[in-house]
Amino acid sequence: MHSPAPLQHYYTPATAIAVVIANMVGTGVFTSLGYQLIDIQSSFVLLLLWLVGGLAALCGALTYAELASRLPRSGGEYNFLSQLYHPALGFVTGWVSFTVGFAAPTALAAMTFAAYLDSSVSHLFPINRMAAALLLVAILTIVHGRNRHASGGLQNWFTMLKVLLIVVFVTLVFLFTAEPQTVNLLPSTEDSTLIGSSAFAVALIYVNYAYTGWNSATYITGEIANPDRNVPFILIVGTSVVILLYMALNAIFLYAVPQELLVGKLEIGVIVAQQTFGTTGALVMGGVLSLLLISTVSAMLMAGPRVLQVMGEDFRLFRLLAIKNKGGVPRTAIYTQGALSMLFIVTSSFESVLVFSGFILGLSSLTTVLGVFILRHRQGDGKQDGDTGYRTWAYPLPPLIYSAIMIWTLSFITINRPLEAAVAVAIIAVGFGFYFVTERLQHPQR
Repeated sequence: MHSPAPLQHYYTPATAIAVVIANMVGTGVFTSLGYQLIDIQSSFVLLLLWLVGGLAALCGALTYAELASRLPRSGGEYNFLSQLYHPALGFVTGWVSFTVGFAAPTALAAMTFAAYLDSSVSHLFPINRMAAALLLVAILTIVHGRNRHASGGLQNWFTMLKVLLIVVFVTLVFLFTAEPQTVNLLPSTEDSTLIGSSAFAVALIYVNYAYTGWNSATYITGEIANPDRNVPFILIVGTSVVILLYMALNAIFLYAVPQELLVGKLEIGVIVAQQTFGTTGALVMGGVLSLLLISTVSAMLMAGPRVLQVMGEDFRLFRLLAIKNKGGVPRTAIYTQGALSMLFIVTSSFESVLVFSGFILGLSSLTTVLGVFILRHRQGDGKQDGDTGYRTWAYPLPPLIYSAIMIWTLSFITINRPLEAAVAVAIIAVGFGFYFVTERLQHPQR
């Protein structure tokens, strides 16, 4: 019988909740509203978008919580799909999650951090944006590669700072807005048409991207004590906190600034700060947003490498990525993702990848959520075997709701963005080919 691992070999639930919140709250919530306002000018419909996106994320988290409880291992979708469907599907998902799902967004968040930082301090002294982004990734990679105490401590502090700054920002804008705008919390007669329109579906794509990351705790399941009990709690609490933050932020954006000043604009937070506090406020907001993005980059550098680690445990070709230091941290995998993120920063080639990454990641999470039906079909709810782990609340509603929203969104992308969908399918096909080559090397006698 194996003795339990020392406590320093586990992340605390607080750290894991910080990973969920930090992965979700990035650039999306501060940039999406301007694009949504191009076709939708109803404050009720706009807030409904964020509520629907939050409902989808929460339903996904409720379903993933059962999968994490019953299939407890790090790796997220790689682990779930390998066990529920076939190792080939898990391999492809893990490969895509690492390259498209983590390294590219890590680079994007780091470059956005540098842009906001430069806009905040350029009047004092200019900074090299690429150098700042590279330095941030390098420092965080080294910290996360050391030990869980340093890694978890950094993540906790920067995530607490992120939540605190958002709460302070919302409160100050509410108190100091000189000419508040009307924010309707009840629908008008025209809103029903908007809700069923293609414009709503397009806007929901941006919202779903902003909510990406609600599943991030499942990537470090094997490094959380009592995962069958703690991971469901972590996923649900983390996602719920972000829903509240997103609703508050978008409500205050619409409250503080006339919609016509936000239409098509990217830097929503800076515009709101400038309207409320003047030029100085905009500069301060640029600095605040740069601080918020540190925890986002940090969280991605914590979660993403765990996919590489478990793939290294399963495939001999990648065995070097499974190497851990004496504290149990997959240092090689962390350094690998850090290096790939820095390569994307230098080449800026990741931007084209992000166009279709939402499709691939949405398809991956949809397939995973549907896997709970396969698990229930094979093993029932497990209660008859004395398993007291978490089961999806109000099953089967959460997986059905999530699947319906995601299928609707993916169908819209396929019909209206066929090129992006085709590229995504091609990437997946290449992944399958790579899997079978890897399997041949793994088992040459077959």
